[in-house]
Amino acid sequence: MEYIVSARKYRPMTFDTVVGQTALTTTLKNAVKSGKLAHAYLFCGPRGVGKTTCARIFAKAINCEHPSSNGEACNNCESCQAFNEQRSYNIFELDAASNNSVENIKTLMEQTRIPPQIGKYKVFIIDEVHMLSTQAFNAFLKTLEEPPAHVIFILATTEKHKILPTIISRCQIYDFERMTVPNIISHLKEVAEKEHITYEEEALNIIAEKADGGMRDALSIFDQAVSFCQGDITYKKVIEDLNVLDSENYFSIIDLSLQNKVSEVMVLLNDIITKGFDGGHLISGLAKHVRNVMMAKDPQTLPLLETSQQQRERYKEQAQRCPNKFLYQALKVMNDCDINYRQSSNKRLLVELTLIEIAQITQEEDSASAGRRPRRLKSLFRKFIAQVQNKAVVQGAAGQRVSATDSYTTSNGQTETMSNTAKETVSSTTSSETAVAKPQHRVKLKSIGHTFENMRQEEKPVYQQEEDIEVKQQEDFTEEQLIMQWTAMCNRMPQKMAGLSSRMRNILPTITNYPTVEVKVDNEILLKEISTIKNRIRSTLVQNLKNKDIVLNIRLAEGSEIKKALTKKELFEEMLSSNHGIEKLQSELGLELM
Repeated sequence: MEYIVSARKYRPMTFDTVVGQTALTTTLKNAVKSGKLAHAYLFCGPRGVGKTTCARIFAKAINCEHPSSNGEACNNCESCQAFNEQRSYNIFELDAASNNSVENIKTLMEQTRIPPQIGKYKVFIIDEVHMLSTQAFNAFLKTLEEPPAHVIFILATTEKHKILPTIISRCQIYDFERMTVPNIISHLKEVAEKEHITYEEEALNIIAEKADGGMRDALSIFDQAVSFCQGDITYKKVIEDLNVLDSENYFSIIDLSLQNKVSEVMVLLNDIITKGFDGGHLISGLAKHVRNVMMAKDPQTLPLLETSQQQRERYKEQAQRCPNKFLYQALKVMNDCDINYRQSSNKRLLVELTLIEIAQITQEEDSASAGRRPRRLKSLFRKFIAQVQNKAVVQGAAGQRVSATDSYTTSNGQTETMSNTAKETVSSTTSSETAVAKPQHRVKLKSIGHTFENMRQEEKPVYQQEEDIEVKQQEDFTEEQLIMQWTAMCNRMPQKMAGLSSRMRNILPTITNYPTVEVKVDNEILLKEISTIKNRIRSTLVQNLKNKDIVLNIRLAEGSEIKKALTKKELFEEMLSSNHGIEKLQSELGLELM
């Protein structure tokens, strides 16, 4: 006996057997009963939700000679039998994906002139109608607006936005919904019982979630699982066959995070990655799990869970142990990870840091092992400044002479001169307690090398904000050292300047007249961007190269100075021409440039 896939074998033949589209099928049945039929219908929605199936059932019911009282076809008349045997001349199906030209539409228009032989209407079902060309749509407009009385058009599409508004305005629009997980599970149970297949409900839940709202996809996955499981569909076999991450891992990660067991979470992450699962897939799945746990905390949001009853109870149980603050913060952290995952150069480290931060949400702030960013920045700086001030005052009390022109820097960057009265007080003070109470040298926060923004982001300073930097030891530098420090500076630039830093890496600064450093830029836009941070670049080079005499010159490169960017093949050929040893090595080892 010929094998037929479940998606075709169990395709609905009546409106009542259509799954998950009750409102639409009721409207269509009422239209058949009342005889109030439009001349054009547009069925739109995701793939595999029953658009073409409903179009066929509707076309069959329209031409039925003896429709039932509820609007269904009788399946006994000549029209119904001709349709069931696929020999009906009143129902035409056209695939617009492969017949999208003006000539195809003109041929279709000629067929509309011939009245039906059996039944009342000629029904034209045009599938994937969004694939028609603009010229074909325009040729179709007039006939669609005023077709013959015996013609009905049913258009089906998955991409409604691609259809011309003039076409949409001439149709009755029916929007098909995605299948819910409970609806898919219920239908799969019926199919399994008819096929005498044993199953676990958790396994069917995995299939339903994998189908993403499409019944056809669900039945295709179901057939695949049946072949793998040999008629006994179990949860373990399904996740193995579909390569789906076991939901038990998500429950374990949340339970360990509530207990602040970072080490166990890292071990579990390593096991998951070792099995071949992607870190981004883990984060997205964990975010969905946390979202479901949050929905399970409130009875009002519990119906929003699209899962089996057994799984729903597990979510409710874990939700009782999870504080709302933990769930909200965990979702925020995972959302940030999901945004940065694609552009991250070290994706596993990003996932590890994300899970570490989640595992420390419920940890006490004063714990030494919390590892989170500091929150009391002001108090930290006050202690640091007080220590520096105490040291400076003690040195002054030991006999250091403070000149009348000595100055100190205030916290807002202004320079003020110390009064004579204050200087006399400092020099005559013998007790550190009295000395602290007098005006002293204040420390400028920028000179420390960190700003408050740096501390919040836990980043090292990229470059100094001031142009004048104190260099304790004047040293000479070579062009190699210059290029090394230039590259290191580009690598440390913040994320918001990632585009500028990547372009600056392609620039190699040179020493023209020591210690003058010249930077040649190949376009005016990049020249303008680099010029805005010229002083900050110079300050960084002065500090890292330990030479305060550095002069930075940035100019636009001339046409003769711009070299053509070579491809890998051209670079390799250039190496072969300049070094015959590489050519010999290539020939002996049979190397090829990939």
